[in-house]
Parts: sequence; structure tokens; C-alpha cells
Amino acid sequence: MKMLANFLFEAGMLKRTPRTGFQFLGSGEESVAEHVFRTVYIGYVLGRMTKEVDTDKIIKMCLFHDLPEARTGDLNYVNKKYVTPDESKAIRDLSAPLPFGGEIMDLIFEFTAGESTEARLAQDADQLELILALKEHKDVGNRYSDEWLAFALKRLKTDIARELAETVLETDSSLWWFSDKSDWWVHGPKKKEKGDKRKD
Repeated sequence: MKMLANFLFEAGMLKRTPRTGFQFLGSGEESVAEHVFRTVYIGYVLGRMTKEVDTDKIIKMCLFHDLPEARTGDLNYVNKKYVTPDESKAIRDLSAPLPFGGEIMDLIFEFTAGESTEARLAQDADQLELILALKEHKDVGNRYSDEWLAFALKRLKTDIARELAETVLETDSSLWWFSDKSDWWVHGPKKKEKGDKRKD
């Protein structure tokens, strides 16, 4: 049980590990855990939209793909010009004490290799999460987002991810909650009169 407790504390470190690319983008900040959170949702969507794949495996790869960064930190593309983390050692060390460590290690190595359909979809989920974040920054005026988006789009490996990315870029990031521009935003919800059982 001690090893399980340690593992959960280590996973919690991702909440305090910053995604360092935002330093160069010039706006925003995000933890690795926040990135992983939406990547898991994207992996689920891609898995459900693709025939004959193991969606659960995609979700697990998305969940664990950045776990080694609890030990190595997040290195952005500028950092990686000068620093090469020993991710394999980090993966082996974090997995070794766990009764299910072999599964975690295999999932991360499969993700990194990118040879299976599930791994390619999980990698695309990782990139789509960045694409969504960049689109959000673009929508509030960050003029560097377009340049970053061009490179992120080139990293996509599957047709379904490219199709989804195209739609993301055509969609206002506030549309999901602000598409109804009615008087509701002026007057708010109607108050019910006493004894009025009608539904709004």
C-alpha cells in the first residue's frame, strides 16, 4: 500500500508541473495535469469515432503519456534543443515498484513508439489538445498562435484527427456557451410567480 500511496503522490506532482511552452507563446499557463485531463477526453472521442480500435487502451495511453514528467519536468521544443531527458529510466523507475507497473510501462512505450493505431490516435489526441489550446489563445488575440498551429497540424497522423482539427480551427472557442445571444444575457432567467409550476 505504501508504493500505491507514493504512486498517487507522484501523479499529483503533475498538477504542480507547468507546461513550459506557454512561456514562449507569451500568454496563458497550464499544468501537465490540465493538459492530460483534456487529452483523455480527446482520446475517448477519437477512439469512439474510429472503427476496430481499443478505445480503453487509447484512454490509458492518454492518461499515462506524460506521467514521466513528474520526474523529468516538461521540456518544450526550445529546451529539447539542448536537454535530453532520460525518459526511459523515469518510466522504468516509476513503474518498477507497482504491481501494475508493467502495464503502465508498456502503454507509455507503445505510445512513444507510435506504431499501433491506438498509439497514433493517442499521439493525435496529445496534439489536438495543444491545437485546442492554441485556438483558444488565438481567439483572444495571441498573434503567435497561427504559427504554432501550422506546426502542430503537421504532426497529426490520422485522418479523423485532421478532420477534427479542421473543425476546431473553424469554430469559435466560446461558441459552446455563447451561441445564444438573446435577451437572456440582459434579463437573466425569468423569476417564477408564487404558485406558478410552469417550467421555464
